[in-house]
Amino acid sequence: MEILEDKPGKQILLLGNEAITRGALEAGIDVATTYPGTPSSEIADTFSIIAKSFTKQNKDPGFYFEYSTNEKVALEVAAAASFSGLRALTCMKHVGLNVASDAFMTYLYVGCRGGHIIVSADDPSCHSSQNEQDNRYFALFGSAPMLEPSTPDEAKEMTRIGFDLSEELKLPVLLRTTTRLNHVRGSIELKKIQKSRGKGHFEKDTMLVPVPAIARLQHPILLKKMQQAEKISEKSKFNKIIDIGKPDGYGIVTSGVSYNYVMELVNDMNLNVKILKLGMTHPIPSKMCKEFIKSCKNIIIVEELEPILENQIKVMAYDIGSSVKIYGKSSGHFSRLYEYNLDIVADAFSKIFKFKNPFTTPKESKIKLPSRPPSLCPGCPHRATYYAVKKAAPKTTIYPTDIGCYTLGKAPPYETADLLLCMGSNAGTACGLAIATDQKIISFMGDSTFFHAGIPPILDAVHHNHDVVITVLDNRTTAMTGHQPHPGTDFDGMGRHAKRILVEDVVKGCGVKHIEIVDPNKIKETTEAFKRALEFKGPSVVISKSPCILLENRDKRRRGEQISVYEIDQEKCQKCKICINHFACPAINYGEDESIVIDEQQCNGCGNCADICPFDSISPKEAKK
Repeated sequence: MEILEDKPGKQILLLGNEAITRGALEAGIDVATTYPGTPSSEIADTFSIIAKSFTKQNKDPGFYFEYSTNEKVALEVAAAASFSGLRALTCMKHVGLNVASDAFMTYLYVGCRGGHIIVSADDPSCHSSQNEQDNRYFALFGSAPMLEPSTPDEAKEMTRIGFDLSEELKLPVLLRTTTRLNHVRGSIELKKIQKSRGKGHFEKDTMLVPVPAIARLQHPILLKKMQQAEKISEKSKFNKIIDIGKPDGYGIVTSGVSYNYVMELVNDMNLNVKILKLGMTHPIPSKMCKEFIKSCKNIIIVEELEPILENQIKVMAYDIGSSVKIYGKSSGHFSRLYEYNLDIVADAFSKIFKFKNPFTTPKESKIKLPSRPPSLCPGCPHRATYYAVKKAAPKTTIYPTDIGCYTLGKAPPYETADLLLCMGSNAGTACGLAIATDQKIISFMGDSTFFHAGIPPILDAVHHNHDVVITVLDNRTTAMTGHQPHPGTDFDGMGRHAKRILVEDVVKGCGVKHIEIVDPNKIKETTEAFKRALEFKGPSVVISKSPCILLENRDKRRRGEQISVYEIDQEKCQKCKICINHFACPAINYGEDESIVIDEQQCNGCGNCADICPFDSISPKEAKK
């Protein structure tokens, strides 16, 4: 495995996420934890792949790794390892830090012992997220040292060096990335892999229990640590000033991925500028920044999302009495929306430097291409569940939903997603709707979401006797982020056997009296189960159990089994279009002469189309290898 090669100086290609894993290995990582979330998933998945390869050989990978129940638990597990003197890494997507923030904020007061890197993978433009929050605010909010890489190699180095920084300051370090950095592939220079520390030792300390009297003592200590961090920031190799050509009064302040766009455009446009490239962005090096401000007549600040650097530079300029003109978000040259690209930065530069934008916008094509929205996979059991629900539920039913593949139920013809806030919100909002309206309510969450954040609102529903139907779509994996395990699977992230926790056992333990367990591929029985749940007064839970079709077929192939595909008998087919307009399997479409056909390359053999066809025109074809 190339990522494990201990060959200092060798260059290899890695994703930004993989580079972070490599940096942790080079630092001698002991414990890595996560709850999977795009765009951070490959960091943990790479740890898992490495751990599994060692487990198969009955060898110790040198570190412990787990997919935790949620981000808060992941942070707490890793923090405990740090308190014992071990090096730890916790990774999550940006909204995951919201879940972990309760522990995160107090953790900074308490401080760490062994180095601890907390990766927050932000998602400008909401490629796979419900918002595009800028988690640099968490560094300011909690007083956390923060590093922001611009390239995969820098991500690897910041991770490696970040452990030393964390131990020097006795504070966890926030490594803030963005989707473009996480998923770009770049050249990495390997350094020596340090040996992990193995087992640590927990030294008791009353300062680790922040009751109010202790917390009041810890806050000034945290502020002193941040003063020390600023001195480190002034000397950090990740903060530097670069002269391009013969600077003529213009300076550019930038960080993260935006730095790459700036450098490419400055070179392409032959601009004469000074560039302040910030990699340790909290605390920013105020002396360096002030000297930079003094050397410029105009400063352009290029940063995605919020004007965090811009606001700090403005305050510093005011403090030193500088009249420097600042171009950024407040001047209208850059947007607080979405991720940047060369076109966006070039457009702003052309207005500031007053020249024609060399990147002309291509003319809009007259050919209108059909939209291709994401859809549930052919054979996905969620589709069968939704089909059964729509047959059972009144038209006025409200459908709170959650984060996962099943959120795609929002699209026609299912339209089973009316409300969504965050992980676990389906059941919580269902309880609120039960108070606010007399409409029927059926909510949806996945099995991983159930363990992550779905149990507390179910307890709330039971305690207050809310009249709701809560559906757990149990496909036995964390499907949306790459089929990672969770407490409902029988193996863990290291490939070891683990205790499988049944959703129905937990629900029963929560006090739910009406529990329906169904196989969604038996559509008639599933429909009847939802009807019974709707008739029950009080909280009821329907557990729709069927494995993700991709995993089920993968396992069949591994066992040498064949996968059946289905075909439509054109003589029997009455073109009622139920399979297209109401079931909407992507493998079923129109053929020649408006005939309805099944694409056997897409068909995954679930057979649900045969069950819903009122004319018995769909049946298995020959087995697909």
